[in-house]
Amino acid sequence: MESDTQLFLSNESFVTESGVELPSVTIAYHTYGKLNEDRSNVIWVCHALTANSEVADWWPHTVEKGRFLDPDRYFIVCANILGSHYGTTGPLSVNSLTGEPYYNDFPIVSVRDMVKIHQRLARHLGIDHVALLIGSSLGGFQCMEWAVMEPDFAKRLVLIATTPVSRPWAAAFNESQRMCIEADSTFGQRRPDAAMAGLAAARSIALLSYRGGRAYDLTQADTAERRPDGYPLKRRVHSYQRHQGDKLCNRFNAYSYYRLSQAVDAHDIGWNRGGIEKALSTITAKTMVIAIKGDILFPPADHRELVEFIPDCRYHEIESDFGHDGFLIEYETLDRLIKAHMNQ
Repeated sequence: MESDTQLFLSNESFVTESGVELPSVTIAYHTYGKLNEDRSNVIWVCHALTANSEVADWWPHTVEKGRFLDPDRYFIVCANILGSHYGTTGPLSVNSLTGEPYYNDFPIVSVRDMVKIHQRLARHLGIDHVALLIGSSLGGFQCMEWAVMEPDFAKRLVLIATTPVSRPWAAAFNESQRMCIEADSTFGQRRPDAAMAGLAAARSIALLSYRGGRAYDLTQADTAERRPDGYPLKRRVHSYQRHQGDKLCNRFNAYSYYRLSQAVDAHDIGWNRGGIEKALSTITAKTMVIAIKGDILFPPADHRELVEFIPDCRYHEIESDFGHDGFLIEYETLDRLIKAHMNQ
């Protein structure tokens, strides 16, 4: 399923929560399917950290006929987040005030900033409500923020492998990754390929949190041929970690990664709203929360407050050997659960 990237230029300035004004904002987005006459068939997907707006590209077997993102039934929208690398205004965008890319001068942005930008796109598209708002991980952060900021926007809400606040364990992974980027001597240089060695090392750390030991032991076991001289100088997992780092460097940039990780760490649905319970209690959408057993980044226990404080909420735990990345891999189970939620 292919869909072309579309761009919306908002010439209205935008002030981030950090107090920096962006003179204008470009939003990259994808759509699938057709909007029906009464605009009641919209599904809005919020993507995770280094994904893009092309859902069919990163979420396999979901944007297909008969699946929960069926383009024959629904009008599916996904927008690239503020600060990212895939078309929405970010560190490699040109600052109209200087005529040069922002690079590391790009401001710190928050999840709330991301949602406010997407609300502009929704208004531009003439969408004032959706049948389903769905996201995983950082995408889930965006969904719960949107559901609090605009309670009437979503009829149904699905939050997968996510949490109402970034806890110290998750933030520690991100800080370690930023330390890798900072340790690269090219970090801070005004060029798009700055700090690539640091970015590769950061990605290697991130994968540990996304997969966990079970996934590594299942997928990276060495063959008998790995010890020709009786000494394990080279392990299969060594090349895997380096390959994954190189893959991210080929499609992303260090400045976006740095800023987005900061946005993750700052996430707190209860901030300036009287706390987590008070904020979540304002959500009116029919909600389903899905946690993944074996997820060490956002373990099932981190979902407890979502289930306890969102008024109309159902909870499921799914099995996966792939930890946090299970939301990308266990699409058959997710399809069954989400279609049932849509039919309630």
